[in-house]
Amino acid sequence: MRRQRIRMARLLIAGLFISLSAQAQKIEIGGGLGGMLTKGDVLPALNPRFYSPAANLFFRYNATKSFSFRVGIAAGGLRGEDRASNDPLRQARNYSFRTTLGEATADVEYNFFNYKLQPKVRNWTPYVFAGVGISNFKNQVIKARGILNFPLGVGFKYEIKRPWSVGLEFGTRFTNNDYLDGLGERTFGVTTNKLGQGNPALSDSYTYTALTVSYTFYKIFCP
Repeated sequence: MRRQRIRMARLLIAGLFISLSAQAQKIEIGGGLGGMLTKGDVLPALNPRFYSPAANLFFRYNATKSFSFRVGIAAGGLRGEDRASNDPLRQARNYSFRTTLGEATADVEYNFFNYKLQPKVRNWTPYVFAGVGISNFKNQVIKARGILNFPLGVGFKYEIKRPWSVGLEFGTRFTNNDYLDGLGERTFGVTTNKLGQGNPALSDSYTYTALTVSYTFYKIFCP
């Protein structure tokens, strides 16, 4: 009876570590470097001239071959100038801004190809993602916290050498805020005329493009 109990205990412990190891293979942490651009009253279209540095950290859980869940944080800057526009009215306004921004996001990724967490399998896949997040930002006009954003984008990840992977990602954060560039419906005093007010019908958005590196935990060592 005692031997059976010992054998049962060993089987339970072995099963526990096998389960933990399987779950560990689904856990991935990483970070990236890239840049941000904004689209709003000052820059109605994305302009690479105003690409500003940014960085991020993330935790990814590869739930299945097709779906992953991710949470992350990022920080960067946004900037723009009216003098870069071909619009005479914007040139006359001659407004410029610099915004510092931080965000926390949670999203779901869909892998187009099966992302197999198995030995001797070289993983790579394009993917799309969507989620929700919160942004804090500050510029010469306003300091705002807890602004809701909705990330949507595409990416590509490739496991170059187990357990290391690299990736490239582009995503847009859609917001319900009109002050990322400092120009909103109630902005006064930043210019000498009424052009200093933003368009209340349009909300600002920003993009984040990044090169990423990540590490997948493929092993759990028994103490």
